[in-house]
Amino acid sequence: MKTESEQTSDPKVHARNIQKMLTEIIDHVREDVDRVSEPKAQALFETTAEVLIGLRTAYEHYETGAEKAMR
Repeated sequence: MKTESEQTSDPKVHARNIQKMLTEIIDHVREDVDRVSEPKAQALFETTAEVLIGLRTAYEHYETGAEKAMR
């Protein structure tokens, strides 16, 4: 079965799908911070989450037109 984003050329649908995937990765790396005891790995995973949150926010701004550049 094809996903909605595979069936449309609407870029906002694709952006929404990517936001969902980014959220899943963010949740995963945040869980991994608690699963590992090595401080460098914890810092890497937390940094990964923060960067992906920024990227997800850019997609949200694109979808909503929140930023002037995204209108």
